[in-house]
Amino acid sequence: MQWTGLNELREKFLAFFESKGHLRLPSFSLIPNDDNSLLLINSGMAPMKKYFTGEVTPPSKRVTTCQKCIRTPDIERVGITARHGTFFEMLGNFSFGDYFKHEVTQWAWEFCTKVLELPVDKLWVTIYQDDDESFDIWTKEVGVSPDRIVRLGKEDNFWEHGAGPCGPCSELYFDRGEKYSCGSPTCGVGCECDRYVEFWNLVFTQFSNDGKGNYTSLDHPNIDTGMGLERLACIMQGVDNLFLVDTVQNIMQHICRVANVKYGDDEKSDISLRVITDHIRSTTFMIGDGVMPSNEGRGYVLRRLLRRAARHGRLLGIHDNFLADIANTVIDENKSAYPELDEKRAMIIKLIRVEEESFNRTIDQGMQLLTAFIDRAESKIFSGAEAFRLNDTYGFPIDLTKEILAERGMTVDEDEFQALMLEQRARARAARKNAGEDAWEGEGNLLEAIPETKFLGYATLTAEAKVLAIVKNGALADSATAGDDVVLVLDQTPFYAEGGGQVGDIGLIDSKNASLNITDTTKHQGNVFLHYAEINAGQISVGDAVSAQVNESCRHSIMRNHTGAHLLQAALREVLGDHVEQAGQLVNIKQIRFDFTHFSALTPEELMRIEKIVNKVILEAISVESREMPIEEAKKMGAMALFGEKYGDIVRVVAAGDFSKEFCGGTHVDNTSKLGLFKIVSESSVAAGVRRIEAVTGEGVIRMLNNAVALIDNTAVAMKLNNTHELAAKAQSMTDELKEKDRQIAMLSSKLAGMEIQGLFETAKEVEGIKIVSALLSGTESDALRTMCDKARDFAPNVVAVIAGTSNGKATIAVACGKNAQEKGAHAGNIVRAVAKIAGGNGGGKADSAMAGAKDLTMLDEALAAVEGIVSAMIQ
Repeated sequence: MQWTGLNELREKFLAFFESKGHLRLPSFSLIPNDDNSLLLINSGMAPMKKYFTGEVTPPSKRVTTCQKCIRTPDIERVGITARHGTFFEMLGNFSFGDYFKHEVTQWAWEFCTKVLELPVDKLWVTIYQDDDESFDIWTKEVGVSPDRIVRLGKEDNFWEHGAGPCGPCSELYFDRGEKYSCGSPTCGVGCECDRYVEFWNLVFTQFSNDGKGNYTSLDHPNIDTGMGLERLACIMQGVDNLFLVDTVQNIMQHICRVANVKYGDDEKSDISLRVITDHIRSTTFMIGDGVMPSNEGRGYVLRRLLRRAARHGRLLGIHDNFLADIANTVIDENKSAYPELDEKRAMIIKLIRVEEESFNRTIDQGMQLLTAFIDRAESKIFSGAEAFRLNDTYGFPIDLTKEILAERGMTVDEDEFQALMLEQRARARAARKNAGEDAWEGEGNLLEAIPETKFLGYATLTAEAKVLAIVKNGALADSATAGDDVVLVLDQTPFYAEGGGQVGDIGLIDSKNASLNITDTTKHQGNVFLHYAEINAGQISVGDAVSAQVNESCRHSIMRNHTGAHLLQAALREVLGDHVEQAGQLVNIKQIRFDFTHFSALTPEELMRIEKIVNKVILEAISVESREMPIEEAKKMGAMALFGEKYGDIVRVVAAGDFSKEFCGGTHVDNTSKLGLFKIVSESSVAAGVRRIEAVTGEGVIRMLNNAVALIDNTAVAMKLNNTHELAAKAQSMTDELKEKDRQIAMLSSKLAGMEIQGLFETAKEVEGIKIVSALLSGTESDALRTMCDKARDFAPNVVAVIAGTSNGKATIAVACGKNAQEKGAHAGNIVRAVAKIAGGNGGGKADSAMAGAKDLTMLDEALAAVEGIVSAMIQ
């Protein structure tokens, strides 16, 4: 059992199950897709529930994932103990009616004992008390000793959630040793103390519960396993909690540097360090998946976590904005597994900075008022009216008020607070008592009374409509005026709402009294279209008649790109094979970004062939038809469904002749010729088994060509050419000239090095017949130092040359020992190690030549002064 980093553990798990025939899928978004039962994804199987229920066909019967998860039922406990956290990653392998108990137990044991090399005598297995089948498999097939199997009751080892699929489970435990025991005579597997750690749960979904306690066997049982990555890392790294795991600790150490504190020195500081570390992980991932701060739903959870982290920064003495800087470290620690974090870095950092700045503007005044209220309070129950005033006037969250009061042994009169909030926002959802608990109830009912929006945008880009609702500052409003940012709901609209990878429309809405700029359009869960608007002039009110106008140029560009994405997918399947499935898509005004399942980078020839196929279809001017039909009819005609998507009985199919047929609710051109041209811009990896192509159509191709021509022309001018046709030859000529100059520079550098060495020998010290040459040179790269040392060694066989150089704030030390010096005991590797250590560095090498880096440039003179003593101690 070797120490293993968290990122390496993740890869080992996923690679292992790939070797067992599993399809590796990237983590699903933290925002559930078409699942109103969850606010945020909180387990590995949560985003795959429809695969288990059969509503959606999975891409493979065997799947493995590492799923990012967030749980927020006990936010207040995070930090107080080292056990609690809101963000974690869940490793899992899943079988949808394929393998079952025999295989999953064998593989689990193989991974633990062969791949991770966990000691067998530290492992325990639990099973459901009546599951004799699992006992026999573990003992007779896997080879686990019967005395390492523990039977537990239904509460511990039987998974069910109301009516529906359910089954027994088997859990793997790791024994951390006697020192973690509670000392109870009955301490054993299942004890609440820290000795026995449950780290992998294997759920055997083999029954269906009718909700009345009657169980029937499933025709096709499933496997659902879950293993917390951070918990596994604790075991493999021999640490007590997730905050000491390598990647998490790197984040915490950044906070320690900012706050100038050390983890473990003070319990109060440790609480704040844990709070910030956990919350910045959660918020970085949430924003990366598209969660935006707001006053309800998942946006409220995000805002609460950010504000709690900011307050604990204050408790550590950090008064400047700092969370955005810590988020950079979160991204750096996780970008190898989650490249989308790096792609969205600028947005993540900006949003966190804006939120922190906003909170800091109000927290000081709010804290002063809260402290004054507490000081004059006559009981341990804080006035709900005062809490409401802090929230309403100063933006001081009720959750933060409660947390601060709890630190003083007080509570708040929440009934009074809630009553005042309901009075203020009678038509909005009630303010939360506990964001963590209430968050899981799903989105609010702000718009549940609003009827569905009738979409007219397939046939027209203009329409007359009526304003049904206005949302302002998170609450329903009767009207809004110039300068307000609002969300408008109409009875009907030509604006397409973001969906299926197509961005929402932009444009204008005008009424008799107002003019609005529509910056985006999205869809509420009740199929209500939300028009995000900036009011340019006048006043808009509920009931107003309006004229809606989609930006025609933008819509047409989006339509070209959306149809282009369909043609691209068809061409990909033709060139690469039918395993290609859409794994993600973005079509906007500028480009197509298409993610698809494929297991290797595309060759230039494949990309060229794909591009040629799409352009051929464009030039053939094939009619593009969109029509609704029964889903079974659509399947019979070969229309492709989007993986993971749920469809009703009637679906819309977009077909470009026989070349491309897809289920799609987006907007498209009516003829392929309207795309103009198609050009692939880039091809890259998104995740293991998922590739990405970015491409342009129409005006995008023209812009790309114009930019390329301008680049060629500007390059020709810079090279003083009259004809761009001479560019390639000129570039080759300049490359040859540079190579020749590099050769001459190297030759001259060698001569200069020789001259410098001769000068150094004049001041050389001699110890027992060995000449010691040392020097500190500024602005000297490591290659030049090595060359000089080699020259010195060639110049005199009895030399020990130690030359340090500094360049761009970094220091390097080179050492060379002549043949005679080596025979007397001098060793370049040992010398450079000893010298570098004095300057806070490390290194080593062979007896004749070695290099090392040094961290403390101020100690270089002292390090070189020690060379004579170091060499003297080596001489035999």
